Parts: sequence; structure tokens; C-alpha cells
Amino acid sequence: MTSTNFAQAQQRLAARRQAREADNAARLTTQRESSRARSQIDRFPFPFSRLGTAWDAASSQEGTRPAFRVGQVDAELLDDELLELLRGQVGDALKYFVGGHLKDDWSAEILLALRAVLFKLTVWDNDATYGAALQNLKYTDARRDGSVLVPPSKWQKSLYGLATVFGRYGWDKWENHLLENDDGYSDPSPRLRRLSSITSRLTTMHAGAAFVSFLVFLLQGRYRTLLDRVLRMRLAPPTSQVSREVSFEYLNRQLVWHAFTEFLLFVLPLIGINRWRRWISRTWRKTKQIMTTSDDQEKSANGELSFLPERTCAICYQDQNALATTETEIMAAASSGGGVIGSAQTDITNPYETIPCGCIYCFVCLATRLEREEGEGWTCLRCGELVKECKPWSGDVLEPPKKSPTAKVVAFTEDAKADEGDVEYDNGDDEDDVNDGEFVSVPQDEQSATDSTDTEDSEGFEETMDNEED
Repeated sequence: MTSTNFAQAQQRLAARRQAREADNAARLTTQRESSRARSQIDRFPFPFSRLGTAWDAASSQEGTRPAFRVGQVDAELLDDELLELLRGQVGDALKYFVGGHLKDDWSAEILLALRAVLFKLTVWDNDATYGAALQNLKYTDARRDGSVLVPPSKWQKSLYGLATVFGRYGWDKWENHLLENDDGYSDPSPRLRRLSSITSRLTTMHAGAAFVSFLVFLLQGRYRTLLDRVLRMRLAPPTSQVSREVSFEYLNRQLVWHAFTEFLLFVLPLIGINRWRRWISRTWRKTKQIMTTSDDQEKSANGELSFLPERTCAICYQDQNALATTETEIMAAASSGGGVIGSAQTDITNPYETIPCGCIYCFVCLATRLEREEGEGWTCLRCGELVKECKPWSGDVLEPPKKSPTAKVVAFTEDAKADEGDVEYDNGDDEDDVNDGEFVSVPQDEQSATDSTDTEDSEGFEETMDNEED
């Protein structure tokens, strides 16, 4: 494109812009002339004659170029959330000083410092708060009209910081002062009542003015707060070439992770991850033992803590000496401590023995390990056997042979004419024996004598077998 064509294109654009502005001005003029109420209002004295102009400025949206209202409101909410987040972090950091009352006694000063730092780093340096920067907005001077946005002047930003930082701090301190003087038990002084009444009225007036300003903001979209309206500072995009795009990437990622977490919380108990973890760890331990065991080593069962004395609970010792994993390290630690392995804290309490290996442990330790395995068995630390049950330790006492609780002692005779001394004993399980002979009851004294005789015969037989083996 030549320079002549470019100049002609610029002239055509300028002509179109002027025609558009002329049409807008003509339409506004027509609307004003057609309004009878406006003509009647203009006849009023000076203070009331400006009501028509004010109404036109409030109701008309021509030339306002408002930014998205939801973006401006979100920016304010983000700024408040950031301040509360920093306040909570500072409170957690100061709760260990001066008995934890520092954050309560100096809460107003903490807020003053946080607001001052945020104002310096945001509005004063970059003409935008953190929330406004996230929404692609910046403060501009609304007194300057034109297509080029002008940043606010220093006195505007100074007044903004004075009102938002020191103004809020002074108002909070003033309200706290009134509350401290009014204890609620005695009648306050007339001066205090008058000051409290004035403060309440000012608060009500400010709330009403802020509400009206917010309604106008919803209508025009220019000034978000009452302070912005007074100082003529408005939020606007830094350039008109950037379109507003709402990214839901973060929200989608949070939703996906939340759904995935709930799915895992539902599925993991059904899968039994602890059971698989124990199976994998047990398999890895056995594989490691097989790899470290040489071919010429004895193939007998041997646990990792088989060298411990019998009075020491292997589970208690393993829990208290988790760092020492090999026998060499444990023996070295024992030699440095006087040559004694274990201590009074690792002695067995309430001994229980495992089934089938018979190793002795504390009841609590053994029951905890067996319950943790959920019936799959636990590897004994002394012998390496798989243990699924336990029983109280008998203390190396020989238990008498148990008799069948359902056994019934009966006797039969093959011939009814046989002597009373020729008596046979039977358990009565075979029905043929009952049909062959007659039933003869045996007295209890004879039965006890017979049992004692059988016991003596069995003991004598065992002694004879031992002598033959020797």
C-alpha cells in the first residue's frame, strides 16, 4: 500500500468517526428536546435545575465505556481474601510470642501494616491491586476524556491510600475506644453518648451512600466504590485490544482432582491396599533372604532376631532398635552398651507362644502383629515360620493328656456265665459289640484304679524305651 492510499484510508476512518459522533449528539439532543419533564425541571432555581443534567448523566450510558462489572467486583473480593489470608498467616506466626495474645492486642496495627504494604506494592507502584491485575484492570483518571487512558495522579493515589489505610485504622481505633469506655454496667457520660450517637449516624450515612453508589455502578459500571467515585478513579482494561476471556482451566483441574480423590477413597477399601502392600513386602523380604543366603549355608529356619535371649521380646526389641537392621550392628551396639542385648523395657510381659513354632512374645505385641496381618499370617522374628495363631505360654510345664469329653466307659462279656473278673472295657462306639454281649456297668472305684494302672504301665513303658535308646 502506498502512502497516498494510506492517507485516504485514514481520512475515511476519521470521517466515519465524526459522522458517528454527530449522530450520537443529534440523538441526545432529540431526546432532551422531546422530554417535557426536562423542560419543566430546567425552569426551577439553580440547585434544582441541575437535577435534569444529573439524571441524564446517571441514566445515559453513552461515552462511559464501562468495563465488565463482574470483573471489578471480583477484583474487590480477591483483594479482601488476600488480606484475610495474610492476616491469618501473620496471626499463626505470632501466636507463640507473649503467650499468644500479641495478635489479639495488636490486631489493628497488624492490619495497618498489611494494608500499607499492599498499597505500596500495588496501587502506588502499578496502579492496580492484585485482584484488579488478575482481572486485567488498572486504575485510570476518569477526569480525562479521550481514547487514551491516563493513570491517576499522585495526589489521587495519596488520598486513596490515606483513606483505605489510615482512614480505616483510625475508624477502627475510634470504635474500639468507644466500646472500651462503655462497659455496659454503668451509665455512660453525656459526652460519650453524644459521640456514640454521632458515630452511629455517620456509619449509617456512609452505608446508605455506599449502597446508592453501588446501584449507580450497576447501572453505569464506572465507579466501583464510593471512594472511587469521590476521587474520580475507575477501573478499566489497560488496552482495548485485549478481549475478556474467562479461563476455566484451574476450575476444571480442581474438579478432576476432587472427583479422582473421591474415587480413590471409595475404591481403596474395596481393593485392600494394605493386604497387597504386606504381600509385596513379604515377597520382597523372602526374595532378599534367598539372594543373600549362600548355597553352603544351613537350610534350617532362622529368623532375623533369632540370636536374642529368650527373656527378650523380639517385637519390642525391633520397635526400639529400628536403626540396627543386621545382626552385626546389633551385636556391636550390645558390646558398646556392656554386652547385654535388650533391657528391662524389652523383657516379655504376659508371655504368649506362637503356633506352631512356639516362640514366646508379649501378648500385646503378638496380638497386634497378627491383627495387622488380617489372617494372612505373620513371619516369626525368631524362627521365620508363618504364624497365624497364638496361645498362653504354659511355662514349660508338662500338660496331662486330655481325655475325650464325650467318651463313655462301658464293659461287655462274651459269655453270661463268665466270672465277674473277666471284664472288658470299650468305648461303646461299635454297635456290633453291643449286640454280641451283655452290658455290664463298672463301678467308679474300679474305673479309677484301672486308669491309674494304665498310667503307671505307660510310664514304665516310656522308661524302658529310654533305657533301650541309651
